[in-house]
Amino acid sequence: MKNLQVWMFFGLSVLASCKEPGPLPETPDSPVRSPEEELLTFQIDRGLEVQLVAQEPLVESPVIIQFDQWGRLWVVEMRGYMNDLEGSEEHQRVGRIAILEDQDEDGVMDHRIIYLDSLVMPRALGLFGSGALIAENNSLWITEDLDGDWVADRKVLLDSTYAANGIPEHSDNGFLRNLDNWYYSAKSRLRYKWVDGEWIRDITEFRGQWGISQDNQGRLIYNYNWSQLHGDLVPPNSIGRNENHQPTSGIDYGLTIDRRVYPIRSNPAVNRGYIPGTLDSAKRLLEFTSASAPIVYRSSLLPEEYLGNMFVMENAGNLIKRNVVAENGIYLEAKDPNPGREFMASTDERFRPVFATVGPDGGLYIADMYQGIVQHGSYMTDYLKEQTLNRKLDHPGHMGRIWRIVPKRNSYKAPEKLGDLSVEELIPYLDHSDGWYRDMTQRLLVESAQKNLAPQLENFFTNQAKTDLGKIHALWTLEGLQALNPDFMLGILDKAEYGVKIHTLRLLEPFAKEDSEISAALAEVVQKHLSQGTPRFKLQVALSSYVFDPSDRMKIMSSILADFGEDPVFRDALLSSLQGYEYEFLTFLEDSKWREMETQGKAIFLEMLTSAIIQGGDLQEVRQLISQIESDPMHWTSLALLSGLATQGGNPDNLGKFSLGEQPILFGESSPISENSALARAKNLFRWNGFSPEKSKEGGLALDESSQKLFTEGRQKYLASCAGCHGGNGAGVNRMGPPLDGSEWVIGDERRLALILLHGIEGPIAVKGKLYDAPEILPVMPSHSTMDDRSIAAILTYIRNEWGNHAGPIAPRLVGGTRHTSQGRVYPWSESELNAHIEKLNQTDSNP
Repeated sequence: MKNLQVWMFFGLSVLASCKEPGPLPETPDSPVRSPEEELLTFQIDRGLEVQLVAQEPLVESPVIIQFDQWGRLWVVEMRGYMNDLEGSEEHQRVGRIAILEDQDEDGVMDHRIIYLDSLVMPRALGLFGSGALIAENNSLWITEDLDGDWVADRKVLLDSTYAANGIPEHSDNGFLRNLDNWYYSAKSRLRYKWVDGEWIRDITEFRGQWGISQDNQGRLIYNYNWSQLHGDLVPPNSIGRNENHQPTSGIDYGLTIDRRVYPIRSNPAVNRGYIPGTLDSAKRLLEFTSASAPIVYRSSLLPEEYLGNMFVMENAGNLIKRNVVAENGIYLEAKDPNPGREFMASTDERFRPVFATVGPDGGLYIADMYQGIVQHGSYMTDYLKEQTLNRKLDHPGHMGRIWRIVPKRNSYKAPEKLGDLSVEELIPYLDHSDGWYRDMTQRLLVESAQKNLAPQLENFFTNQAKTDLGKIHALWTLEGLQALNPDFMLGILDKAEYGVKIHTLRLLEPFAKEDSEISAALAEVVQKHLSQGTPRFKLQVALSSYVFDPSDRMKIMSSILADFGEDPVFRDALLSSLQGYEYEFLTFLEDSKWREMETQGKAIFLEMLTSAIIQGGDLQEVRQLISQIESDPMHWTSLALLSGLATQGGNPDNLGKFSLGEQPILFGESSPISENSALARAKNLFRWNGFSPEKSKEGGLALDESSQKLFTEGRQKYLASCAGCHGGNGAGVNRMGPPLDGSEWVIGDERRLALILLHGIEGPIAVKGKLYDAPEILPVMPSHSTMDDRSIAAILTYIRNEWGNHAGPIAPRLVGGTRHTSQGRVYPWSESELNAHIEKLNQTDSNP
């Protein structure tokens, strides 16, 4: 019987791949379709086909899928999620972890093991040993099979804070075993690592919303429902080492501002479908509303042009977006290769791609939850409830499919079972062409805990590995085994390609930090290769420089600053390595030719250095800053120092932070600098006999305490994202951007200003009575929609209260509300269009 079903399925698969002119059209209702029927609703990239791997009842409500070392597919089944409008099963123990097997190796799953059941909303899976880390019931658990039947016998609490939020759309989830041997999650600041037989927990940067992936270099990739693709440009926990400096770049970088989607059916049942601009005239979704679970394709089965592509699930639009990703120096840039047509889309409203993984066979596997409701009840609008009931999407539940995307007429080949190999047999797989094999081999070798593998791994690196990727995995395997040899590492750092040098340098950091001889030897090798190094190598040098002794550190970092001081990521990276040495580095720069010629990047970096010195709290260093300003008050370096003082003086937590014996000349009647807002805010840092900032409130902004903190945050974010076009002083930059000081666009309507950052604006544009247009400014100011609401609010609050501007703060909730009500806007505004839109909004507000 099964063989007949398989032949019917493949016959339908061929029919679907050849069918013209396209997938089955949508119907007025949204009926439950069989997998064979659903298959006929798919549109897929030319040359590829979709194959069924599993269907209900073998799999139900799949939300996470992951292959183990035997090629079995582990599935997290969130069976309690929104099977009706009330979410009545959410707190019931109906969730499960299942293991699916393809016992006859024909590519279709035919056997199911319930590894663990009676779970409350399971949401994370990290395979390990003979079990897995599993998140359920608002906690993280260690689970294990002890007797070989692959049914969990042990379940021990690891972390009661993991996913404690309880709201499915806003709790820790996913799990990714990264190249660096840590397990990372989305929507989380937590990471975990197995060391010497115990799990350790660490704090990391916050990332993403649902699902997390990595590229070949171990860069973490994630997203948010409103912004489809974000990633890290630097290794985790590397750019924020300096407690005196808050970085604004490097982590959570938006790879694209393109939010457009191209469904092939109407999507009325989306939460904000009633808002004009969310849907087009055919009621099709215009932009991402439920972007999730990005996956990096790191295999060779699909055609070569797919290697390194990043795919994003959009379950509300019944589609999957493909992004081609290119490296540009240290940056990653993503682009839709076929605007107007998605990689995969369906005319079946119940097709809900919520997760994806790359299998050991090289296929792209899609978890299709196949249900009507994909919006949690906490956020469901009356509009969506009505749509759901009218379209009968509130039932049935507990369905699900898993699909595989492969080249047409591809003959399925069962994957190699790494779980059956010895550790010696595994080592060559570190050099495999497919990322799945490299990752799994590294995991299995590390879990073996056999430190005596070090000589074999070093020999593999030196004599056997044919690719840089194989060498990189070998190094991180040694790290996971705690078997790194610093002498071996120093030797390969000198000779390896720069791609390998980057990882070698990272791995040498803890040794150099503890041993001054290793630090000196490392600094010598780094200086030898620095001038010819790639930008990524130099960025890693900046991040690793904290392990060098001060003299080496100053020389190396000043060299990098000279080359890359205009880049915000490099500035943050340098500052990350300077904790406790900020003033020493400032002095080093002051004694060099660096101060002779001003650039915007130099001024920004000097201001950031000053802010970090203030945060460090050394009174003697702060006195020296004041003296430097007083000695040459109109030099650009003095003005940058003053800006740094002012930035920290605007923070209410810093009022009167430093007690002085007497009033400095800088703040007296004979001050060499004319009274201005920066000088007044800087003064708030100090107190002396007869002056207390709490009493005088000199330089106070028309802002409450929370808004003043936003203002201070906004200055740093402005310098990283906006100063390049508008200048550190808000006066505008020729051929880049118009002025912000005194601009009616800045101090005018709050929503209008928020809409500019969310969607961008194109010239010509009139500012303070002057018309600006290309080439005097750039033709288009791009969208900053990849920023979160608080970051945008901080920048806007800052520019509305700096350079003589006096306007009210802008709250994150206003930005968030504006983002929602402008859903569907995918192009920059023109001046006339934006003003007309605001006038219409104002009329609506006055006539409710």
